Amino acid sequence: MIATILLSFGVIFLAELGDKSQLMALTFALRYRWWVVLAGISVASLAVNLIAAGVGHFLGTALPAGAIAVVTALTLLAVGVWTLRDALGGADDTEAAPEPPSTRNAFLVVISAFMLAELGDRTMFAAAALASNNSWLAVWIGSVAGMVAAGGLAILVGKFAGKHLPERGIAIASGLLFLFFAGKTLLDAFVPGVTGVASIALALLAPVLTGAGVLAWRRSRRERVDQPAKALP
Repeated sequence: MIATILLSFGVIFLAELGDKSQLMALTFALRYRWWVVLAGISVASLAVNLIAAGVGHFLGTALPAGAIAVVTALTLLAVGVWTLRDALGGADDTEAAPEPPSTRNAFLVVISAFMLAELGDRTMFAAAALASNNSWLAVWIGSVAGMVAAGGLAILVGKFAGKHLPERGIAIASGLLFLFFAGKTLLDAFVPGVTGVASIALALLAPVLTGAGVLAWRRSRRERVDQPAKALP
């Protein structure tokens, strides 16, 4: 059992490195308290890996990845738009950054985003494959530990980066990253032939176009505010 736990830990931890879930953990860590993010990741990991281990051991089949990908993308899109709306709520960059969501709301956001991101992800399939030939309990324990460890590493990076970056910039970057995750999720699910740099480039269209639109809107807004002042004698 210990060997299976260690094997599951290693497989999931390595699979999570650089995965969208780890990038999400880093993004959340820039916005919320670290312990809220870690707790949310832990709860989501317990649930997702229990499903994966159960499916792999008892059923040996996969969940409907396409439908899950759509729900996941919509959730990430909603979180991204919500984050951008809060970040851009002020009239200009000199105003104080908006207050972050309450601890309870942040905790629920992290749990739901991680659960949906991991359902149908490669790490879930890896856990299911391991459970098909090993003890599901050992696979569950090792997978949860590996996922939480990878998330904790991302949180450390996020908290270190957060000390050197402006809060409003962090919020805007977080929102754009979630839009990227939404596009990447749909591409991975429905256009599997597009991989590597091409997949990343296509997924970047969503945040790039949104960012360009936001900049144009803010510039237009500033010009409207400045015009009455210039018209005064």
